[in-house]
Amino acid sequence: MRTKKTLAQQFVTETEQKTISAVVQQMEQQTSGEIVPMVVSASHSYPAAIICGATALALPLALLLMPVVGGLFWLGSQNVWIFIALFLALYGIFYGLVHRFSWLKRLFLSRSQVEAEVQEAALASFFTERLYKTKDANGILIFISVLERKVWVLADAGITARIDPGQWQGVIDLITKGIKEKRQCEAICQAIVQIGELLKTHFPHQKDDIDELHNIIVR
Repeated sequence: MRTKKTLAQQFVTETEQKTISAVVQQMEQQTSGEIVPMVVSASHSYPAAIICGATALALPLALLLMPVVGGLFWLGSQNVWIFIALFLALYGIFYGLVHRFSWLKRLFLSRSQVEAEVQEAALASFFTERLYKTKDANGILIFISVLERKVWVLADAGITARIDPGQWQGVIDLITKGIKEKRQCEAICQAIVQIGELLKTHFPHQKDDIDELHNIIVR
């Protein structure tokens, strides 16, 4: 039985993952820096957004259908029990739909919560994937959260000490633009090259360099 692909796996296919990994390897031959692109389906489950979406969709439709159903069954157009029954039935339907379809859930996401959740998930991934463990503290994470369409770039202390963190906004803009234009693989590869060019000036490749981290992570 074929397993359903996650949002992240749909976002970058297996072939595209290999392409991205190859670009990472190519750039890491020019710098001792460790570049890790990471694609996750979502940074959070957002239960509040599902509840909000189901309520927002079910409530007006229940109000619209109440007089119709009441008239059909001779129960009166303003019968509150009809409204409650309709609302509960519709709420269950829409809850399932908002939970299942990412594009629908995205409509009910809070911008402030999205920013906080993506940032927190990126920070957590930086440590769980051991980017802070590189020999020269020169690991850099390109964190892409598909549901939220958000990109976060985190660099270790060695990189931050030599490269202005403001430089990463251009990388974020590049990938975000690529996502909007549905050419995410190309944009991620361009971003990796851009980062590699910056890193090789401050962290040139050494003869004893080893590949310490994953070249791509997709979850």
